Amino acid sequence: MRVTKMHGLGNDYVYIWPHDGEARDWHDLARRVSDRHFGIGSDGLILALPSQVADMRMRMFNADGSEAEMCGNGIRCVVKFAIEEGLVPAAKDEVTVETLAGIKTLQLSREHGVVVAARVDMGPPNFDPASLPATVEGPGPVIDLPLTVGGVDLKLTLVSVGNPHAIHYVADDPDLFPLERIGPLVENHPMFPRRTNFQVVQVLDRGHVKHRVWERGSGITLASGTSASAVAAASRLRGFTGDRIVDSLPGGDLVLEWDGHGSIFMTGPATRVFDADWQD
Repeated sequence: MRVTKMHGLGNDYVYIWPHDGEARDWHDLARRVSDRHFGIGSDGLILALPSQVADMRMRMFNADGSEAEMCGNGIRCVVKFAIEEGLVPAAKDEVTVETLAGIKTLQLSREHGVVVAARVDMGPPNFDPASLPATVEGPGPVIDLPLTVGGVDLKLTLVSVGNPHAIHYVADDPDLFPLERIGPLVENHPMFPRRTNFQVVQVLDRGHVKHRVWERGSGITLASGTSASAVAAASRLRGFTGDRIVDSLPGGDLVLEWDGHGSIFMTGPATRVFDADWQD
């Protein structure tokens, strides 16, 4: 099986165009290729597929084999992959992608004819806890929801951008937060029946935040586009930031735009690392 390794700000996935359809156990394959010692090593597996309603379709599997609704870094890379492999016409500057979180539209940026980045319409954020879902009463928005896990007191802001996010703001550098210990406790808390992504965010100024993420099904990752989108929406909703921010993640910077209405727009790079044959 031909596979391609790609990343968006270090958020790395293995990409496949399954020409023979979807006959494999993709959940199991995702676990095996993601293993950083016995596999290729990645945050998960992403499939590029034909679509009846968009230019292409994306399926995304976390490193634990669970299927997720959407991946902001992955969708930039899968479009670059699809264009370079011929699934999508090379001349297109705007590409639509069918996902479990709806159809997303990407505006592509090229250098010397090669796709290097994309601006993604991530869709509107949803602050209703039922959309995550989360077992919280009322319609939302949910701000500063108290939760104590592992002896750490959290105050969570809940946002869905097609997948669930629980955001905790800190005054100090997020690098100091015990994310490797607290992240899995939040992800698997009974409050979140389908688990959740967890973000720790420091607001540097009205145009700049820094954050780290514990990604549902994958653990700590160097970046997450859906997490950055959720952080942008939550931060503006709370009055911490304006309509446009730079979000500094361990893997690099993403640019987020949200004016308080309609869609969030995320801009970031897409990088092809290598191609290989997976012996299965």
